[in-house]
This record gives sequence, structure tokens and C-alpha cells, in this order.
Amino acid sequence: MLKTYKYRLYPTAKQRAAIDDAIDRHRWLYNEALARRRDAYQDRQESLSYYDQSRWLTANRKEADSSYVMLNFSSCQRTLRRLDKAFKAFFRRIKSGDTPGYPRFKAYNRFDSIEYTYNDGVRIKDGKLYAQNIGNIKVKFHRHVDGIIKTAVIRRKADRYYVCFAADCIPKTLEKTGAVVGLDMGISNLVTTSDGKFFAPPKYLRQSEKKLRRIQRMVSRRKKGSNRRRKAVRQLQRLHEHIANQRLDTAHKIAKSIIDRYDIVAIENLNTLGLMKNHHLAKSIADASWNIFTAILSFKAEEAGKQVVKVDPKYTSQLCSNCGEIVKKDLSVRVHDCPHCGISLDRDVNAAINILEKALGKDVAFVT
Repeated sequence: MLKTYKYRLYPTAKQRAAIDDAIDRHRWLYNEALARRRDAYQDRQESLSYYDQSRWLTANRKEADSSYVMLNFSSCQRTLRRLDKAFKAFFRRIKSGDTPGYPRFKAYNRFDSIEYTYNDGVRIKDGKLYAQNIGNIKVKFHRHVDGIIKTAVIRRKADRYYVCFAADCIPKTLEKTGAVVGLDMGISNLVTTSDGKFFAPPKYLRQSEKKLRRIQRMVSRRKKGSNRRRKAVRQLQRLHEHIANQRLDTAHKIAKSIIDRYDIVAIENLNTLGLMKNHHLAKSIADASWNIFTAILSFKAEEAGKQVVKVDPKYTSQLCSNCGEIVKKDLSVRVHDCPHCGISLDRDVNAAINILEKALGKDVAFVT
């Protein structure tokens, strides 16, 4: 299985300029390839493929005035594949009847990474990251890379630089415990388990709202294109990155504690985007980061040889887990009191039990 390892880079001023220049040249390549696809279709009703554009790039690099000749060729191919992937997604959305979203030209702040094939333009050398035309960059290797590195991505984010290695790893299967659990995700508690455990929701966005408002006012009041505005934008980017890192850290810790303890984990297959259309709950749902938690939980389960079973969330909150009768209640009602069998328990625990029972009703050996 592929696993990503992310490390902070500490380039010198000269190396920063070289990384920025390389990213910008890849951006120009992406935009030029996009323009060629658009013009070919508008002028000749011809659809260019990745292979057509790869041949064009090969010919272009032989020209004396080519701006791409100094770039690593395999990384250029990966940029063309990135565009090809965007077009395939565009055509898939048209076929499914969704809003198409034609691939867009990339401005400076919308293109921030270069992907390399490992050992072709980039590699680890003497404890540093060697990148073609950039040099040996200092890296903070805070953990060891397990497995065989396949690709490396140099990324610029909030005026900082990172490298992400995709490594082919052997899953570290955990010892089986025989335990199963249902999880109900919510706002008052991020996760509630069917055996009565509660994990408090992260409220990092709300905790940082005062600081965010102050920096956002700084950005809006400063003149566009000025150094002072760019400095304020970097502050805003770094604060958003800090909030995102806090959410990731919490999601990883909760997911690990669950996967270590249980062999089968049942969760709701929630339509998060649909739920966020409720403007009273949208900010809290975004702050809870249900999708991030679900993705991390699924990845950790796969790595550990455990199972995550997704079930239909319909009626999981209204159904009585003891007698099976429907007990309607508003979202503000936090206790499930069944008038039919007399059971009383936390609303979210009741839902988590129903989620687990739905999952166990399936052939869980084939559902992950």
C-alpha cells in the first residue's frame, strides 16, 4: 500500500528562489498545455491526449529558446498528467450530469507543487533532499520512511516548503481484539461509540475566530500588490494552516485509539456537503471535519488489517436500539427516552448502537 510522508524543508534564500522559479515554469507548462487543448478543440474539433502533449513537450525542449529545457523531463510529464487528470474529471462530470467545471488556467497562487519520480531529479542524499537545479535542501526528518519511495512532491504552502514522499509500504497488521463498535459522528461530540465513550469535538476554528477576523481586516485594508498586504496574506495562510494541522492531529489520535481497540468499526455514510447546506450547522460541521476523520480512520484500518463498514444513516437517530420502534425527536433533544420499552440513554449512544447493528446485518467480511 502507498503511504505518504510529509517533511518540512528549510531552503536557503537562493534555493527558495530556485524552487519558486521551477514551480512557476511548471505552471506555465500547465497553462500552455491547457491552451493547446482548448485551441485544438475550438479550431479543429480535435481532442488532444496526454501522449500528444508529451510528444509536443519532447519537441519543444529541443528548441533553443525553450523555457522548459532546464526542467526535469519526468516532472514535466507528471505536470501534463495532472492536466490530463483534470480533463478526465471534467468529462466524467459531464457524463454523470454534474456541474462540469472546465479546467482553469492557474494563477501564481493556484499552482504550488512539483511532482517527481524518485531518483529521477530528486532523491535523499546525505540526510538532505537533492533536487535537480536546486541543490541539497535541508530537511527535518522527524520520522523514518518505511518502504520504497516511488514519488516525491515539493510543495509551497503559506510561504513554507515541504516534501511529500509516496512510499510503497507493507501494512503493519495489528493483533486482533475481537471487539466491534459503532460510531456516531456529531457536533456536540465528534465521535460517540456504541459502548458509551465520547470524544470531544475540535473547535479550533471557533477558538481562532477573533485572531482570524483581525488578520482578515488587515488584508482587506491594505493595498493590493503591496508588500504589506502580501505579509498580511502570509499571516492569514499560516493561521489557516495551523488550524488544519490541529484538526489533523486530533483526527489521527482519535482514529488510532479506535483502530487499536476494535476489529470492526461501523460508521455512517454521511452526505457532508448536503448537511453543510444548513447554514446554522455548516461552520460546526466544517470545524468537526467529519470527512477528514472518516478518511484517516479508513486508511488506518486498512493499514492495520481492520475493517470500516459504512452504513445508511437513515433513521439511526430516531430508531430505538432496544425495541426497534421509531421515536421521533428534534436535534435539540439529547436523550433518547423510548415510550414503548422505557429505555433511556444518550441520543448519540443510541444512534451508534443502531449503526453497529446495521453493519453487523451485512456480510462485513466483504465491506470495507
